[in-house]
Amino acid sequence: MLNRYPLWKYLLILIVLLGGIVYSLPNLYPEDPAVQISSVQGDTTLDDTQLEQVQQTLRDAGIGIRAIEREDTSVLIRLDDADHQLRTRDLLSEQLGDDFVVALNLAESTPAWLQSLAATPMTLGLDLRGGVHFLLEVDMDAAVTQRLEVNASAMREQLRSERIRYRGTDIDGRTLTITFTNDEDRDTARRLISREFRDFDFSSEEEGRASLLVMTLTDQAVNEIQDYAINQNLTTLRNRVDELGVAEPLVQRQGPDRIVVELPGVQDTVAAKRVVGATANLEFRLEARPDTPDAETETFTFRNDPNRTADLMRDVIITGDSVSSANRSFDENGRPQVNINLDGTGGTLMNRATRTNIGRNMAVLFIEHKTRDRVVMEDGEEVTIREPYTERGLISLATIQSALGNSFRITGLDSPTEAGELALLLRSGSLAAPIYFVQERTIGPSLGAENIARGVMSVQIGLVLVVLFMLIRYKVFGIFANVALALNLTLLIAAMSLLGATLTLPGIAGIVLTLGMAVDANVLIFERIREELRGGLSIQQAIHAGYERAFSSIVDANITTLLVAVILFSIGTGPVKGFAVTLSLGIMTSLFTALLVTRSMVNLTYGGKPVKKLWI
Repeated sequence: MLNRYPLWKYLLILIVLLGGIVYSLPNLYPEDPAVQISSVQGDTTLDDTQLEQVQQTLRDAGIGIRAIEREDTSVLIRLDDADHQLRTRDLLSEQLGDDFVVALNLAESTPAWLQSLAATPMTLGLDLRGGVHFLLEVDMDAAVTQRLEVNASAMREQLRSERIRYRGTDIDGRTLTITFTNDEDRDTARRLISREFRDFDFSSEEEGRASLLVMTLTDQAVNEIQDYAINQNLTTLRNRVDELGVAEPLVQRQGPDRIVVELPGVQDTVAAKRVVGATANLEFRLEARPDTPDAETETFTFRNDPNRTADLMRDVIITGDSVSSANRSFDENGRPQVNINLDGTGGTLMNRATRTNIGRNMAVLFIEHKTRDRVVMEDGEEVTIREPYTERGLISLATIQSALGNSFRITGLDSPTEAGELALLLRSGSLAAPIYFVQERTIGPSLGAENIARGVMSVQIGLVLVVLFMLIRYKVFGIFANVALALNLTLLIAAMSLLGATLTLPGIAGIVLTLGMAVDANVLIFERIREELRGGLSIQQAIHAGYERAFSSIVDANITTLLVAVILFSIGTGPVKGFAVTLSLGIMTSLFTALLVTRSMVNLTYGGKPVKKLWI
């Protein structure tokens, strides 16, 4: 029989529509503006007295509190008005002092029954939700210096293994110099090193009674080092941002030595800056023996006790680059520690170094690159000059009890927060070169609210115009198309929520375009039905022919658009991807509603019934 679906198909369509409605509902519950209070050490929270004082402070300031939620290590205060967030943070930071950190937050308000179904609202992009924008600059000179330090360590080990005596090594810019006591040792070392290290231009010089082997990196080698540095930093920053759990972050290269990082929804800029910009790395070194020459040792202080020092070997066993995984835990005494797993090469080097040095101390050296600003006068004007510097401090110095392999632990950390951040940095990888913050911008939630309001208004205007056109042009069939249009928008929102897609302003533009394209298929079908009726077919035959003969044109047109959207997503970045995602999902939901949902409504209304006149 024409224009009739089997029962299972109606039920399947109904299930999909009900699922779409359920999973789009969380978007009706926007996140609450909130502030989160946690201790600096991350292991305590506010007591009842402090919490009562906090509430009284907010009441006196006329700030409405929606709810207060206590967790193990923090307190979340939900506010009635987003405009009060900054003021609340300032008031509580002043009241609680340096022992606690007060950070802006957005707390979910989705009902528990929807959360039990794994239904969550769409994530919003930086232009809608607010967040932070960082512009970072990679220190290319430091990248070259770090590579030379690694090469110098390898050369010293090679010289010792060949029993070639040397006085010391020195790095200046892109030049590495090794000092020998005589020409014979220098020439032997040159022949040996030149076979392994081909990125240098070698020359021999004399300085008093000393013989110098001067090695300068070639231009090609410097370019390769700098390209590697920025690409490795891009990868590391992406890993760090993923660890932060930020939805749809943007991490991309800008120019030869700069990186842009955008974090939607992140309002605790201090924490984000600390994690993103951290240039920390670890080095594992043996403690120097009393008879070790001074040229082969370095002296460092302990981070938690500046009065305590230790002499370490210059040669590095492994660095944080060899860490494959790391996580925070606590030792048998309840003190924080970091459990580390090394990759294959790192495990081999660690085992080789420790099995021959049982009973000797091994140190964990924490290295962090920082900058400080210095104001100087130039031509009568104050100019701020950024000076990079490096801090090195010992985390622990422990005796090697047995040969270590791929797994071991680091102790001597001050707090669980420090242990957690160190584990995060080791998991995500160390930076190939230091990075410095050139620009930092915070986009507030008020701007996002204004963008959302305008975007919603554009969707509403587009929807109203389409609805009016379809009603005037196609009458009863226009009602079918408008119902399908509303369901299409619902399914699109549900799909974006389920997939965790991020909605941006270009994404809203994609939704508006989808609304216009969604009725294209119905227009083709309805015009085809009119044409078949004019051709003399009966009403039932005209409806059937209209859907069947318009099918190929609809699919061809939408597949072409879908291919364009896929290409935009694959080669685009940021806003372009947001537009491509909404457009792609909108095409698929439009096909479903236009071909199946409207057909099922038409079938239920006219299928298998004697119809004398068709209102189309």
